[in-house]
Amino acid sequence: VQLQASGGGSVQAGGSLRLSCVASGSILSVNVMGWYRQAPGKQRELVALIGSGGRTNYADSAKGRFTISRDYAKNTVWLQMNSLKTEDTAVYHCNANALSRFSREYQDYWGQGTQVTVSS
Repeated sequence: VQLQASGGGSVQAGGSLRLSCVASGSILSVNVMGWYRQAPGKQRELVALIGSGGRTNYADSAKGRFTISRDYAKNTVWLQMNSLKTEDTAVYHCNANALSRFSREYQDYWGQGTQVTVSS
């Protein structure tokens, strides 16, 4: 299973970005998909998750500004980020909890990360 993330970039505070992530490969089923981020010198943290039934979960820092959505047929997840702040600067990683043809249980897979830089 491979995850390809895109959509990062540089933006001024108050601006918007939309991240995309596509899961591909020998996928039988995808459970939860989500976004995490890691800023320099900090641990990776959850940004938002979306389950197989559409239920979402957001970090407090993302509530009201970010929206996660998903195309179940295409194994694609998006993160719409509005009202960006300088503290949102980080590498954003896509995650999928998926069942592949070669495993007997769901496993976590990670994308390569996409840089988001918000300047003041």
